[in-house]
Amino acid sequence: MAELITMPKMSDTMTEGVIVKWNAKKGDTVKSGDILAEVETDKATMDMEVYSKGVVLELLAKEGDAVAIDAPIAVIGKEGEDYQDLLSQAGSSPQAEVEDKTPAETSEPKTDVTTAVSTPTPTPVISSHDSRIKASPLAKKIAEEKGISLDSIQGTGENGRIVKRDLENISQGSTSSIPTQSAVLGEESFTEVPVSQMRKTIAARLSESKFNAPHFYLNIEVNMDKAVAARAQMNEISDVKISVNDIVIKAVAASLRKNPKINSSWLGTKIRYNNHIHIGVAMAVDEGLLVPVVRFADQKPLSAISSEVKAYGAKAKDKKLTPEDWTGNTFTISNLGMFGIEDFTAIVNPPDACILAVGTVKDSVGVVNGEIKPVKTMKLTLSCDHRVVDGATGAQFLQTLKQFLEEPVKLLV
Repeated sequence: MAELITMPKMSDTMTEGVIVKWNAKKGDTVKSGDILAEVETDKATMDMEVYSKGVVLELLAKEGDAVAIDAPIAVIGKEGEDYQDLLSQAGSSPQAEVEDKTPAETSEPKTDVTTAVSTPTPTPVISSHDSRIKASPLAKKIAEEKGISLDSIQGTGENGRIVKRDLENISQGSTSSIPTQSAVLGEESFTEVPVSQMRKTIAARLSESKFNAPHFYLNIEVNMDKAVAARAQMNEISDVKISVNDIVIKAVAASLRKNPKINSSWLGTKIRYNNHIHIGVAMAVDEGLLVPVVRFADQKPLSAISSEVKAYGAKAKDKKLTPEDWTGNTFTISNLGMFGIEDFTAIVNPPDACILAVGTVKDSVGVVNGEIKPVKTMKLTLSCDHRVVDGATGAQFLQTLKQFLEEPVKLLV
């Protein structure tokens, strides 16, 4: 008997999926375990397995189409089997679930270019005999007496109206030319790209966070001299290159252990204080932002954290992260220091109560033991959900974090 294949829910936040590629076509034979299609979810592009055996009788969606969860996408059955009743029962037809897409809505970016304009835009000319001319009655009378054409007079009155003063210094028979723009050859163009599933989810989640969670922000500057020196020493003996961000992750995890109220979530009718520490690490990809999670970060050495973050980075770039990789965070770090950003504020990443924005390590001047010396500094901004975290609680966390970063040897104790 023919079976209707529907769009599965492949992540906890997924509401629809985009068919990136069909791995079978109409008439192909498939069996359970075969990869029927590649589907873009709100987090990654994932393989969709088929659990039926038979012939692909119909593909109800095209590559590039966005299909809602549980909506029909294919029919599998015996060769030559009639499946129209099945589609009717599901309220579908081979085209029913396939949206009409304009070129701007397909999966590939489209460029709409207007015809090139090779002539300058003409300056509007208003005839002096035209009743629509903007001139005062007195100005019209003076112009008529002096034989001046109002066509080329630029008015200085309200809304460009020609008034008496515009004609006072014009000799009879002469005109004051209206300045015209030089000819510009060019073309108007634009590119429209459909909103990806990832970008839709980012927009929805962060809008909900920003508008529902009352944010407040705390800033602190950290002396990074000892952390930078410690990193250099560790990289001389470590098989994995340790980054400043790895040190920040480890220091944040240790600080959360000492400030457990920061490691929390707002659940509406209750607040959850997490005993485990899972650090979400924001990573930029072409279509948005992914936040893979370093689990039990407080219990891992720096080399393990570094290896895990690098592996996540490679998977994120190739869109190979799985739902297990990006769920379960209890705190998030967003680092834009590698782009030279000194400081910024980040939006709390649900379900966390806080997110830390990390700036670049820069050369500065500071007072060390009463002396003015060159120092390396880094600015941190903690964004907090005020429903869960109070100002003093956030400040205590930043003080602890500052201590760990300025004395990184404490991370080893």
